Formats: sequence, structure tokens, C-alpha cells
Amino acid sequence: MPDTGQEAMPAPEGPTEIIKTSFQVGQDNIEGEAPFPFDIHNPVFVISAGAVVLFTAITIILQFATSVPPIDGAEQVSGVQVAFEGVRDWVTSTFDWFFLIAGNIFVLLCLGLIVTPLGKVRLGGPEATPDFTMIGWFSMLFAAGMGIGLMFYGVSEPLGHFQAAFTGPVVENGVRTDWAPLGGAAGDEAAARSLGMAATIFHWGLHPWAIYAVVALSLALFAYNKGLPLTLRSVFHPLLGESVWGWPGHIIDVMAVLATLFGLATSLGIGAEQAAAGFAFLGMFEASDTAKVVLIVAITAVATMSVVLGVEKGVKRLSELNMGLAVILLFFIILVGPTGEIIGGFFSSLGAYAKEIVPLSNPFGRDDDNFRHGWTAFYWAWWISWSPFVGMFIARVSRGRTVREFLIAVLIVPMLISVLWMTALGGTAITKTIEGISTIGDAALEIQLFEMLLHLPLTTITSAVGIILVIVFFVTSSDSGSLVIDTISAGGKVNAPVPQRIFWCTIEGVVALALLLGGGLGALQAMAVSTGLPFTLVLLGASWATVKGLLAERRELA
Repeated sequence: MPDTGQEAMPAPEGPTEIIKTSFQVGQDNIEGEAPFPFDIHNPVFVISAGAVVLFTAITIILQFATSVPPIDGAEQVSGVQVAFEGVRDWVTSTFDWFFLIAGNIFVLLCLGLIVTPLGKVRLGGPEATPDFTMIGWFSMLFAAGMGIGLMFYGVSEPLGHFQAAFTGPVVENGVRTDWAPLGGAAGDEAAARSLGMAATIFHWGLHPWAIYAVVALSLALFAYNKGLPLTLRSVFHPLLGESVWGWPGHIIDVMAVLATLFGLATSLGIGAEQAAAGFAFLGMFEASDTAKVVLIVAITAVATMSVVLGVEKGVKRLSELNMGLAVILLFFIILVGPTGEIIGGFFSSLGAYAKEIVPLSNPFGRDDDNFRHGWTAFYWAWWISWSPFVGMFIARVSRGRTVREFLIAVLIVPMLISVLWMTALGGTAITKTIEGISTIGDAALEIQLFEMLLHLPLTTITSAVGIILVIVFFVTSSDSGSLVIDTISAGGKVNAPVPQRIFWCTIEGVVALALLLGGGLGALQAMAVSTGLPFTLVLLGASWATVKGLLAERRELA
């Protein structure tokens, strides 16, 4: 089908509670043909693109202006990097309670909808049928949701939590300075392993997927059942009425674009760090800034090609390829690693997670500040900043599913896969460390996966597969993210001109480069939490609006 740049949202199938509105998709858009076709929302596109370009330019300028020459061959931290890290630390330490409470609300909402009659509502109308097979659908939502993070933290997080828990609390001047979750498990290997896995699963289990599910469900409901444009502002129609098409809605969509873009930039920067480290590990080239720049440019070019092809030809095929490779790597590690411990660890880790989820979710009366701020609060802000991207992408590929089917697939199934992944990779690394191999834990975060693979058969092959996975996860995140941002900035048109997708795909790569070179991982994290903070309020409002929207569909449940 040619890309016409016109709205292609399918109408609800069967009787649904259509929201009557005078708004027409694209009524505020600016269209043109020169120098290339464009169809952009005014002012969402203008404000979003202008803000991103200005931020990128200022970051690059400040990096050069505040850089410090190496001293005795050692790299020095630039002023802009210090600023970024200060922002990250302030947000996570000041608003940790807010992130934790919000995350708990999202989980309870999703679990509640699964078990109530509202779960029978079908997205797209009572007669709608799924657009994708179950395998294709699951591959896309999982690859878009957490790919790079699972590769980067699959070894380092379980191992790091285990080591911190085993060391136990460290108090200096009356303040804990350790990174152990909760009270740690000093000197007890079994308890430290259990707590470390529980803490890891807490960050990759119900909470992040509930955040994604809330956004995805709200978008799908109001677009496919209510007949509104596929933009976040549509979700707020029950709360704001027709004013949602004015400046209140403009602000919501601009926030969604910025949160999505900076959340993606964090993942792309992390992916570049790990891919470069992997190539260096294989002896192909040094993991320098130049190598990272080349990687981001090259992978962004591949992502651009994929985004031009669209969801069916580009994103779907890459997602299925990545799922296949991930499954191969996962089962290889299970077979050649400590198989019994991994299989038993899967169930014991779920049990530990169930035991510790309440204390780990508790926002008050805790003294594990480093863990709560540096890990949990950052993760929650990161997931929330990713939520417009992942949520809208999941919504676009989930038409035809019931609310219950949707939530079980989006919430429960990916969590179980994440648990198996973390248990296989992280559990193997913990076992090797207990056996006396210290090199895994001593390595930098981005290299720990490859250090773990070094102690298993076929190291070169598995490391190469790991690099390919990082790269393809990079591509699927970038291309699907570009499709989502383009939809928002085109006023809800899901089939806007191709040059706009290319623009956003390119901008994502440029922002990732600017942040990576202008402050490294700290800068990437700072922008994720800074955009995630205000967007948490948006998600809380969307949760209430979604409940109201589903209640209006109750007449279809009989």
C-alpha cells in the first residue's frame, strides 16, 4: 500500500461507545510538498523538534566549553557531565517516593482489570479480529519493550545486587553507603542470591510492564473503540472534554514526544556502549568515542531503512529475527551453563520476588538509599519516559485483543520471559563468581555479559550473537520509536509521509550521540528521569481516564 500521508485508522467493528467530537484528524496540520512531502501538527511538531534541536546544540557546545584536558593520561569529567549527573541524582533522591507510589498504582490497576468483567471489552469493537499472529504480536511488543536493557543489565544487575547484598550494609557517619537492596544478607550466599534475584525481577517484572500496559491500553481503547486520533491527548477527553484539542492537548503531546525521544536516547546510548565493548572484546577495534559514533550512525541508518518499510515489513521482521536469536542464546546458556541451578533458580527467583515485592515497593521508612534512588527510582523514571513509545507501539499492533488477553500478554508473559532471562544470564554469572571467578564482577557494566560468556563454550560465536542482538534491539527500538513519535507529531495520523519518519529516526541518533559524548551514561540517565518525572502525572491521569472509558463500554459485556 503506498504511503499517502493520510489518516488510516480503522473504524470500530461492531457497536462501541463512540465519542462524538467536532475535531477532525489533521485539522491543525500543516501540509506541503517542498522540499519534501510533510504533514505535521502545529504546534506539536514545531515545539518538539525545535526543543530537541536546541537542546542538542547546547549540549554539544557546553561539552566543548566545559571539557577538561586529561591529567597524567586520565580522562577528566567535564562540567556538563557533572551537571547532568547532578540533575539525575536530585530527581531520583527527591521524588523516589512519588515514582514508587505511581508504579504500585499502575500494577494494581492492571491486575484489577484482568479479573473484573471489564477485561471482556475487545479493543477495536466486539467484532474486531487481531491484525497479527500471537507470535508476531508478542515478538514486536517484547523487542520494543526492553531489548537493549536486558542485554546490558542481564548479567550486571543480578550479579551486582548479589555482591552488594552479600557484603551487607556499610554505614559511614550514620548513613548507609552500600548499594544492597533492603537490609542485605551479609555473609549468606544463598540469602544474598535470593535477594539479588528478587531485586532484579522487581525492576523487570510487573511494574515496568504495568507502566507500558496502562499507556497502551488507554491509547488502543480511545483510538479503536472511541474513534479518536491515536495520540495521548485523546485519552484525556473524558477529563478535559473538547479542550483536549487545544493547548492542554498540545502540552500533553509535546511532553509525550520529548519523553519518548529522551527515553529512547538513553537506550540507544547504552546499546552503543555495549556494542562497542563487544567488538573490543572480540579484538575487532577499540571501544573509543569514535567507534561509538560510527556505530550509532551506522545503526541509525539501518533503523531508517526499517522505518521506511513500515511495521509489517520492517519492524515486525526485525523483531521476529531478534526474538529467534535471543531464544537461541538463552537456551544455549541454559544447556551449557549450570542447567539445574538455572531451572531451579527460575522458580526460586519467582518465589523470592513474591516474598520481597511488598518491601521493595514500599516508598517509606527505608534506609537503602543508594539502591532505592540509583536503581529503582531511575528505572521507574526510565520506564515511564519510554511508555509513550512502547505504549503507542503496542497499541498499534494490539487491535482485536480483549482487555484481559491484552493485559495478560503484555503484563504476565514478558515478565516470565524476563525472569528466565535474568535467571539464566545473571544466575550463571553469580554461580561463576561463587566458584571463584572474579573477572565478571570486576569488569565494566557493558562488558560483563561478554566476560560471562568467556567462561562458557563457543565464546566467540555467542559473543558475536550477543553483539548482533544489541544492534538489532537498537534498530527495533529506534525504528518503532520513530513511527510512534511521527504519529504524535502528525496529529494522530498513522501513515504520515516517509520523510518525517526519517527526520525523527535521525534526530534520535543525534540526541543519543550528543548525550553520550556530552556526559556519558550519567547524561543519558539524567534526561530519562527528567522527562519521566512530569510524565508520571500524565500517566496517572490516563489511568483514571481509561477506567472511565472502559466503564462506558460495559453495555457491550452482555
